[in-house]
Amino acid sequence: MIIGDRLRALREEKKLSQGDIEKRTGLLRCYISRVENGHTVPAIETLEKLARALECPLYQLFYDGEEPPQLPNLPKRKSSDDIAWGSAGKEARYLNKLRRLLSKADEEDPSCCCIWPKKWPIGS
Repeated sequence: MIIGDRLRALREEKKLSQGDIEKRTGLLRCYISRVENGHTVPAIETLEKLARALECPLYQLFYDGEEPPQLPNLPKRKSSDDIAWGSAGKEARYLNKLRRLLSKADEEDPSCCCIWPKKWPIGS
């Protein structure tokens, strides 16, 4: 589907001219014409303006059915806790070991903090 064809069809269905869309969106009529003729691809922000001007939800610019499309069964996304570094596996073991070592460190000895960064593996 070419977005310009869909925009023109929706505009003509609502009996609006390019000038009417220009007044409602603030976009130039020549720009609207370039979009409808496929010479320019609008940004999503521009599509949002056009959808508001056409008084239709944004999805209708991409879908020509009457009802909203059925959503596919997508796998559940992992939460930020599930994908955080150190929450599982090798990283979790390393982090726990580091916590144990830090808890045993003497706060009065500044050399302990200078030595550790040199021993840390890079890129882990």
